[in-house]
Amino acid sequence: MNKKMIKIGNAQAFWGDRQEAAAELLQQQPDLDYLTLDYLSEVSLSIMAVQQEKDPEAGYAKDFIEVLRSLIPFWKKGSKVKVIANAGGINPKKCAEACLKILEDNGCSHLKIGVVYGDDVKALIKQNASNPLFHHLETNQPISEILKKLTTANAYLGAQPLIEALNLGADIVITGRVADPSLTVAPCVAHFGWQLDDYQKIAQATVAGHLIECGTQVTGGIFTDWLQLDGIDSIGFPFVEIDDEANIIVTKAPHTGGAVNNDIVKEQLLYEIGDPSAYMSPDVIVSFLSLELRQMGKDRVAVNGAMGKAPPPTYKVSATYQDGYRAEGLLALFGRNCEEKAHRCGDVIAANMKKAGMIPEKYRVECLGKIGIVPGIKPFDDTNTTQLECILRMVAADPKKEVVEYFSKQIAQLVTCGPQGITGYTTGRPHIRPVYGYWPCLVERNQVKPIVEMINERN
Repeated sequence: MNKKMIKIGNAQAFWGDRQEAAAELLQQQPDLDYLTLDYLSEVSLSIMAVQQEKDPEAGYAKDFIEVLRSLIPFWKKGSKVKVIANAGGINPKKCAEACLKILEDNGCSHLKIGVVYGDDVKALIKQNASNPLFHHLETNQPISEILKKLTTANAYLGAQPLIEALNLGADIVITGRVADPSLTVAPCVAHFGWQLDDYQKIAQATVAGHLIECGTQVTGGIFTDWLQLDGIDSIGFPFVEIDDEANIIVTKAPHTGGAVNNDIVKEQLLYEIGDPSAYMSPDVIVSFLSLELRQMGKDRVAVNGAMGKAPPPTYKVSATYQDGYRAEGLLALFGRNCEEKAHRCGDVIAANMKKAGMIPEKYRVECLGKIGIVPGIKPFDDTNTTQLECILRMVAADPKKEVVEYFSKQIAQLVTCGPQGITGYTTGRPHIRPVYGYWPCLVERNQVKPIVEMINERN
């Protein structure tokens, strides 16, 4: 019989978050039923696409493999926690296969892995680039303007295929692009047997997912009064308690740093939501206007009153495109008139680029002060008016790689032909990086066909 209340934690807010967090959270709160892990930001898939160009087996968050490895001791001791992660990126099946090998090598082959894919709509966009739904959501530019440079295009799937994987017995669900709150909606629906058109409950679950999707942000991270929090060196990752009527308690494990209070929860509620009367997800459109928060004890906040209605007939698409190259270099300057000297250094580089016909589309010079170049020396002189040190930061960006390469080769010369007091050229020639632009658009839901596969049962 299903429990009348489940606990869903989140131990990953982005690709690069603390790898130890999942095991720590499960150690602190061993009765978790589900653990969600969010790896994908708006342009993460473009990085994965570059990786896959070099290695067809790549294209997913390899960090997840080590996170999964860290959870094996808990499963061996009898933990029933289920894991849901969008770590699959643009290659969910290869990610799932790598996870399966880890499980088999460590005596956990009984755990079932469900993989969800079908979110890639790049081919669909290229076949029908004139569709106005593919126009940029903010500028209304047609996608034809960047079509040749299109790198990735992935629809934000909702909870339905994840629910299917859980209902098929998956202990681990690996996905590509999925809306962040849907990672929490899916276990609620699968566990309690809710209907997907019970929009009030789906709205509540969506709010719960939104609150924990950014990890420690709801337990004190980036909070306005962060400096006043206790234990900021060990802020605990959050979990939510949700009952079969979709009542929510946001909390964290005892004896962890940070806090869960009304002010912190309110700030996270407002994070990246746009219109609070119509927060759109693939599962429901939520109004936050009727939400009520109540402090239920130390680090426990009840959140109720979300209103929901049917989701839109479209999925949001996160598309990325190759948008040129950039490089940035740093130099330190010490002594009087350092800021003026820094700007003149920037002028020297600009003049050299102009003479060579290598003028970048974007070029920026910045002076950053109060940095402590020489220990024990104040950044200002005794009158506290003259700045004695600064960091010179120069950045160039251009569609042509050769222009940025030329810029990157101009900085070293300043060490000998620049002003007295220049130093800090310790990082070498600036690294040239590709730049990816973000292109949000829409796609008809009925054009996207999610696929659910149980990886252990393919053979």
